[in-house]
Amino acid sequence: MTTREITVTVNGRNRTATVEARRTLADFLREDLGLTGTHLGCEHGVCGACTVMLDGEAARSCLQLAVQVDGHEITTVEGLAKDGVLHPVQQALRESNAFQCGFCTPGFVMSICSMIAEGTRPESRAQIRRELSGNTCRCTGYQQIIDGVERALAAGTAAAGATETEH
Repeated sequence: MTTREITVTVNGRNRTATVEARRTLADFLREDLGLTGTHLGCEHGVCGACTVMLDGEAARSCLQLAVQVDGHEITTVEGLAKDGVLHPVQQALRESNAFQCGFCTPGFVMSICSMIAEGTRPESRAQIRRELSGNTCRCTGYQQIIDGVERALAAGTAAAGATETEH
């Protein structure tokens, strides 16, 4: 068994661990760091449940090896809420009753956060669906998820407008 020591920044905190060379990032986050909000569904990169932010971009943690992220920054769904206050994307999805069982929720939240961080502003529900096509939910018809994205985008635009006028 080949192991390697890695140091990563996870949710703003430096973490050092010795991992097997073949250990996935998802397993490292869940089993070694106890961050079980990153879910494993298909383990083939298809369902999106394992999506995290890697250096600010959405990444499938089931397809990355932990040794590949040595020196990088990772944000999981646990790193979004601050001081018990939900992240605006989480709040928008909650207000829209976007999820039922919650299994896909972390992946959707992280994909939406990535979309917003990249400056993507879909102009239609069809465009939102395309942006989120890498995430699968088996419980809903996606309508409330799309509603939540629209709500999050509106909140983000309002917050950006308020910030711009304050300066």
